[in-house]
Amino acid sequence: MTEDVQKHSVHTLVFRSLKRTHDMFVSDHAKSIALDDESHKLKMGVKLKADYGAVLHLPILREGKDRASHLSGSMEGHQNYAQPGEDPEYLITGTHAYPSGPGVALTTDTKMHRNPSDTGVHSMALVLPPSQARQDASRTAASIADIHRHAGGAERSHPPSSAVSLLEGGGTRNSALMRRAPTMPKPQWHPPWKLFRVISGHLGWVRSIAVEPGNQWFVTGSADRTIKIWDLASGKLKLSLTGHISTVRGVAVSSRSPYLFSCGEDKQVKCWDLEYNKVIRHYHGHLSAVYDLDLHPTIDVLVTCSRDATARVWDIRTKANVHTLTGHTNTVATVRCQAAEPQIITGSHDSTIRLWDLIAGKTRATLTNHKKSVRTLVLHPRQYTFASGSADNIKQWMFPDGNFIQNLSGHNAIINTLAVNSDGVLVSGADNGTIHMWDWRTGYNFQRIHAAVQPGSLDSESGIFACMFDHSESRLITAEADKTIKVYKEDDTATEESHPVNWKPEILKRKRF
Repeated sequence: MTEDVQKHSVHTLVFRSLKRTHDMFVSDHAKSIALDDESHKLKMGVKLKADYGAVLHLPILREGKDRASHLSGSMEGHQNYAQPGEDPEYLITGTHAYPSGPGVALTTDTKMHRNPSDTGVHSMALVLPPSQARQDASRTAASIADIHRHAGGAERSHPPSSAVSLLEGGGTRNSALMRRAPTMPKPQWHPPWKLFRVISGHLGWVRSIAVEPGNQWFVTGSADRTIKIWDLASGKLKLSLTGHISTVRGVAVSSRSPYLFSCGEDKQVKCWDLEYNKVIRHYHGHLSAVYDLDLHPTIDVLVTCSRDATARVWDIRTKANVHTLTGHTNTVATVRCQAAEPQIITGSHDSTIRLWDLIAGKTRATLTNHKKSVRTLVLHPRQYTFASGSADNIKQWMFPDGNFIQNLSGHNAIINTLAVNSDGVLVSGADNGTIHMWDWRTGYNFQRIHAAVQPGSLDSESGIFACMFDHSESRLITAEADKTIKVYKEDDTATEESHPVNWKPEILKRKRF
């Protein structure tokens, strides 16, 4: 007969097990573990770099010897820290993280630099004595604001006044908690745009536009299967090219050779020689409709994207398929190229944006913030930033890693196309025929246009499929569903007094996802 086993509660068993573990690994519960000097130095070094990295290059001012003496011991041996007497003033230099334009190549040095953070400002306030704080406040606040502004994020930095009040407090920890609520910065004034010319000639939806590098003429591709070349100054038809057997979805004019490239829903990608006005090359490989294409600005490479969920990189001369960029799970609707890293950016109906390494042919980063199909991308001509358009929002991003900047909300429609000029005017065109004009820096929507459809067209046929600024950036060309091409110009007679900015410095309410 078996003996009765005493049953304990789970609570009791857990505590018995815990006691056994303590007895096994710790001989004396009351005795603390001895401090290891090497690990303590390593820990303090990491903490020093993380918390005070933004101010390690500053000299310890003589006025504040007593305040800074307790820091000097832990900072000994740090190579980047300046010793007293080396430089009576400090200046934040070389902290702009990435080049300001796509034409500047990234180097090891520029990658290592980091923007000073808000915590860096607070850390500096702790080091500086109260008497020195006032004279250095304006310089520090301005420098950091400038850095953020160059990176396209001025609206996220503290206003100079808050930095002054922080430093005036003598660097106490309580003052770091007193933050002013962020407000919408005042947008730059832009003159309104007005309809200048309507060009007719296509027999189907106009799906794509490209302006040639000399700014003399532009090209359109249409659902009538033709490519038409128009004189930019007069709007008159110069030439029609036939060869596609379905809708022409993308056109691009090379700045390096007399070639025009086109792609369409017939799966074809064609290279036209504009001296002979005929097709000289075909690029075979896509398994479904080709929706967009773009030319690399510095090397002879063509990138196309398709409904087969891939983007393909082609050698223009040899017609070789250099890379097939796979990873998207749905139609790749738009592709853009630039000289700097990442050299290729794609947007897809799977609601993601991918940044690609052209050399490896692999994804560098995937941006998943959008909730709906991404149908268009545009790169800023001067800043190292870009924007994406979707039915849920227009979003701005920073290269090279795709860091999110801000949402531009309010264009409640399916965004088909985006364009931006050097003056900071962002244009979005939608499926319902509306065009919205935005201030790039602040995201302020300063104008909304809904042009009338061509006589004889249905009101429902008022979609904007493509828009583009010409190279002088004085004209905006749109391709529309009423089979017309419309040209817009800035209103020369408008002034800030006649068209004031209806701007309210309200609390910033932007979604951070």
